[in-house]
Amino acid sequence: MTGFAARRGQGLGHGWSWELRSVNAKGLDLRLRLPDWVPGLEAALRARLGAALARGSVTLNLRLTREETGGAMQVNRGQLDAMLVALNEVETAAEARGITLAVPSAADVLAMRGVLEAAQPEEAGEALRDALLADFEPLLADFLAMRGSEGAAVSEVLNGQLDAIAGLVNRAEAAAEARSPRQAEALRSAMARVLEGAPGQDADRIAQELALIAIKSDVTEELDRLRAHVDAARDLLDEPGAVGRKLDFLAQEFNREANTLCSKAQDKGLTAVGLELKTLIDQMREQVQNIE
Repeated sequence: MTGFAARRGQGLGHGWSWELRSVNAKGLDLRLRLPDWVPGLEAALRARLGAALARGSVTLNLRLTREETGGAMQVNRGQLDAMLVALNEVETAAEARGITLAVPSAADVLAMRGVLEAAQPEEAGEALRDALLADFEPLLADFLAMRGSEGAAVSEVLNGQLDAIAGLVNRAEAAAEARSPRQAEALRSAMARVLEGAPGQDADRIAQELALIAIKSDVTEELDRLRAHVDAARDLLDEPGAVGRKLDFLAQEFNREANTLCSKAQDKGLTAVGLELKTLIDQMREQVQNIE
């Protein structure tokens, strides 16, 4: 979900520069920093970004400058109020310390940054909004192209990790098969010790209990589910559109099966493979956060 695009433009007596960037996030978080006097601009841009993106922490900056020096001027009421509040705080703090300050004139206040600005007629604002929205489209296209390239690279990495997971599942299956004779011998020895230490015990009942233990330690289902998860993940990577949330959920299921495999292992070789699986799955989960 990493992406970046920048663009400059001009028209209607204004110049502007765009900057659009995104980093990883579980959902879609849009942060827009725009001139607040252009009517309808923010709502339109939010709608376009929301339609084009599904995940990511996305920041859009627009710097707008007026190229003309003539024209009517107007007072920015919000900035004026903020400056007057700040002046009052300064004067109060100075009086508390016995300091007398000169009273600023109206001209001094108007000279403060942002208090006096060029008037923006409503018609000009609407025309500028339309020009900005038109200029935004190639910016968004460049941004999506970069994210697409990033996604293709991440997809290649994930497919490599899925290959490695499939290989580890095969190794786990081989380790489980190698474990079987040792496990059977261990169960027979356990049964013999129980019968020897407690004469008169029901041998069939003990055999049933040991068989249940053997069934509980069988990892066939876990290996089958891991293989199914590998196939499902490959299918998702081939799908068009946003699949990041589905892959994120699937990665959790991978981890669940690897944990169960380790808990059932009761064998050094199988445990070692299970731990390798967990490490690789954690790495895959990190990469999945980069997928929209």
